Amino acid sequence: MKLDDIKKLQQKKYRAEFGHFLVEGEHLVLELQKAAAHNPLLQRSQLYVTAAHEHWQSPFKTHVISERQMAQVSDTKTPQGIVAVVPMPEGAAPVAAGERAIYLHEIQDPGNLGTILRTLAWFGGFRCLLSPGSVDPYNPKVVRSSMGAIFHAPLELDVELDSLVERFPRIACLDMQGESLQSASFKGFDCYLFGNEARGVPREQLSALGAQPFTIAGCGAIESLNLASTVNMCAYELSR
Repeated sequence: MKLDDIKKLQQKKYRAEFGHFLVEGEHLVLELQKAAAHNPLLQRSQLYVTAAHEHWQSPFKTHVISERQMAQVSDTKTPQGIVAVVPMPEGAAPVAAGERAIYLHEIQDPGNLGTILRTLAWFGGFRCLLSPGSVDPYNPKVVRSSMGAIFHAPLELDVELDSLVERFPRIACLDMQGESLQSASFKGFDCYLFGNEARGVPREQLSALGAQPFTIAGCGAIESLNLASTVNMCAYELSR
């Protein structure tokens, strides 16, 4: 891939056109290499490094470029001198037995999504479903904040909200008014639904899905929790 095309991968439309995304920095490249050992698709990644990293041990085809060229393709203010161009998954991974679904409706914040993916990969046994209109999980900010979890948490994109009822017999959602998260019944669902950071999920759609509401008890000093924090607590509770 030409360097001019690699730079374009910072934009969603070109990631979709070329079918690749960027991974930058030593830690993320190491996570990519670990994941590639068990994933033939990721083995087709290519590595671009400056002279400082030319002896980097990698299974990928490696290209040495100048620091000026690295600055052009890098998404960060201070390039680390190592960038991988990674093929995007060709469809969703098969559903594993006992896997629970976490559905995110129109999530917008890249940091929130990256943190959520990191949590789901830590606990394992979760699949992340993203609605249309959600932030692109291959956005460089999401990839960075996921700390490599983007390679380990199964993802499905553009999953329509009203399609959930066809796939999941039992759907739960988080709400200010609902049964306690600590109740035994919380673990009995197939899909857990979380809404947009500011708007949540429209009430009429929740009703149509028959989603069972649960709540995280607080002292009432503030109105809401951060979305990533909410998902983190739920994932922990489900994994206990």
